[in-house]
Amino acid sequence: MAGAVLVSDDPGTADREPDEREPDPRFTFANERTFLAWNRTALALIATGVAATQLLPEFHVDSGRRILGLPLIALGALVAGTSFRDWKANQRAMRRGEPLPRSPMPVVLSIGIGVVAVIAIVLASLGPR
Repeated sequence: MAGAVLVSDDPGTADREPDEREPDPRFTFANERTFLAWNRTALALIATGVAATQLLPEFHVDSGRRILGLPLIALGALVAGTSFRDWKANQRAMRRGEPLPRSPMPVVLSIGIGVVAVIAIVLASLGPR
């Protein structure tokens, strides 16, 4: 039918391109579980950063607790923001039948945690006040 408009009750169809199709629900749920796992990681990083800034004993270095905790909070915020972007990009690729995009987050997270570990080693080796 020329000029016919299809109306769907599915709220997810409004933001889809015409050449996209709904992926297998198992893949959609797996993508969502990955998103939620990244957010649990982000929450753990933020909570650990807050705990470090508030609960650790004073270090020999002024503001040592903040030097240790703030990078954890920032890394958690980065992971939280990036997880949504990655979830959306994966969902779009699945709808288009394209390969899933690669995420830089495993490398960023590994390097970030490594840097925080080095900071912790340096602060702890300087001893308490």
